[in-house]
Amino acid sequence: MANSASGMAVHDDCKLKFMELKTKRTHRFIIFKIEEKQIIVEKLGEPAQTYDDFTAGLPAEECRYAVYDFDYFTKENVPKSRIFFIAWCPDTAKVRSKMIYASSKDRFKRELDGIQVELQATDPTEMGLDVFKSRVN
Repeated sequence: MANSASGMAVHDDCKLKFMELKTKRTHRFIIFKIEEKQIIVEKLGEPAQTYDDFTAGLPAEECRYAVYDFDYFTKENVPKSRIFFIAWCPDTAKVRSKMIYASSKDRFKRELDGIQVELQATDPTEMGLDVFKSRVN
């Protein structure tokens, strides 16, 4: 297990599942949570799952980290994808939880080699599909 600066360990499964998403595209998304002083995989999205499935997996009142493999077409109609890292910290989350997630984020993100775009969201409008589309170019 890797250890982050905030004292939060990163479970080896986090990096393993991320590598599967990045290289084999076996997951559409991964949702991570902090539990008992370590970051673990909470939910895996199958490749056929949609953006709506992804957002439905994020709790309305708790912080999470997530990675989403976003497919899109360029202006020349070429299919591409970008790997987004999302720090989900809703306004309704407990202050302590927000602090723990904020202090662990950068170190955890560095463990996931291949993140292309980062988003921070406190409500669903800050990570809508329109936001994803605006950040890929």
